Amino acid sequence: MSFKPSLSQNLSQRLVLTPQLRQRIEMLQMTKLELSELVTQQLNENPVLDELSPEEVSVSPDLANVDYPDPSPGTNNSLPESVDSAQQSSEPNELDPGFGTLNTQDFPEYTPSQTESESTDGREADLRERDSFEEIDFGSTFEEYLDPGYRTRETEVKDSPSFEQFLSSEQSLSDYLNWQLRLTMTSPEVGDAAEAIIGNLNDDGFLDGTLEEIAASGPWPIEVVEKALSIVQQFDPTGVGARNLRECLLLQLNSYGYGDRLAVTMVRDHFAQLQNSKLPELAKELGITVDQVSQELKLIRQLEPHPGRKYLPRSAQYIEPEVYIEKMDDDYVIRFNDDGLPQLRINRQYRQMMENKETSKETRDYIKDRFRSAIDLLKNIEHRKQTIYKVCERIVERQRDFLDQGIEHLRPMMLKDISEDIGMHLSTVSRVVNGKYAHTPQGVIELRRFFTEGMMNDEGEEISTRIIKLKIKKMIEAEDSKNPLTDDQIADRLAHEGQKLSRRTVAKYRDQMKIPGSRERKQVV
Repeated sequence: MSFKPSLSQNLSQRLVLTPQLRQRIEMLQMTKLELSELVTQQLNENPVLDELSPEEVSVSPDLANVDYPDPSPGTNNSLPESVDSAQQSSEPNELDPGFGTLNTQDFPEYTPSQTESESTDGREADLRERDSFEEIDFGSTFEEYLDPGYRTRETEVKDSPSFEQFLSSEQSLSDYLNWQLRLTMTSPEVGDAAEAIIGNLNDDGFLDGTLEEIAASGPWPIEVVEKALSIVQQFDPTGVGARNLRECLLLQLNSYGYGDRLAVTMVRDHFAQLQNSKLPELAKELGITVDQVSQELKLIRQLEPHPGRKYLPRSAQYIEPEVYIEKMDDDYVIRFNDDGLPQLRINRQYRQMMENKETSKETRDYIKDRFRSAIDLLKNIEHRKQTIYKVCERIVERQRDFLDQGIEHLRPMMLKDISEDIGMHLSTVSRVVNGKYAHTPQGVIELRRFFTEGMMNDEGEEISTRIIKLKIKKMIEAEDSKNPLTDDQIADRLAHEGQKLSRRTVAKYRDQMKIPGSRERKQVV
């Protein structure tokens, strides 16, 4: 068999993401803080971009639908419908009458629709004067630097400790245990083995792995590792270094002086019955009454099953609302939170350099490339705002009862409902609502929390599953702790209210809310 080279033509369709489209998709799923970091980075990297001063920024009462022309003739920067397509309005912007069409030949100054229109000649002249290079006294500046006796600011500033050195940091579990180990009188061999044991503790303070594995990782016999473990188990927090929950509870009982209590026998010899709350069987095996078992159980419940939990690193999650949904008269108004977000515009000086005939071709090409990058960024920022505004607008229309009256009036709503309303792909809506928060009359809520499935009641009305979960939670909170409600009883109560659920569905919703079963919730006095 022989192969011969040949030429052939093949017609196919494929989606190619340009850097501009990729940036648009990434910006859709960014939070406000992430977008602010991106804009600040672009300001530092792109000299064509300028930040408006606070006096020049004025926020429009509504979001204007502005169509930004493409800076590159013949290039289509709109997203395909299957990816992230938004309908751009080609009509003039009523809220920003001063916005003009961008010309790719001379790149006139561009200002986003959120800034006040610079329509008057006096204002343009004022800005031109404020942005001019003539304000800088280059002569005196250069004379200072050329003066032999002049010392730069960098040489005058003395080295001093950074501000970060004065900030306190949280102490981890391993740091705390190693500090105690350094205060303990042990041989170097036992100390090294104890340090290895501390390094093998998980976040709960339990030992991961066996003593044989730790002994094999270093030049220690098993006897040395066992002695090192007994030392670590004497450290604070009590119960640390245990190999399982049973050993952890026993360490705490012995440390607190309860070694002669019946609770030690219950944990050591009858841990399975204790975990399953089989108190009558446990009382029968021990030959005591159920009341005595319950008294010992109270003591066991005061112990800490996760001794290392309080040393877990707690990272703060900063939440800043993307939009404010406020009620004015009988209507809701959507207002963007632009506090802390730099407002951008195109620098005039580079436009003048483009028009200057003495500017070299290399410089003109660089400025032209930076202009295109800046305009793409501004267009993508505006597209992000338009998309978020459209999604929030439909959410307000569908969830008006919730905004007026609270969680019990939350209506079922799916992502595909909003997707069909605004004519965008489902993935676009998913990117918009994920990780973004809205300040509403009912509090600061993540946009994704507005979306929930629904179930039909006896009256044919669709009810949100989140409301059903809330009802289950309220029933459990109001139950008798000595006789808690079973899943069957909760299902019967919901059926009387017109909502038929199976026991399995009730158990699933209860597990999703991390509520234990009736046997675990039962408290015997």
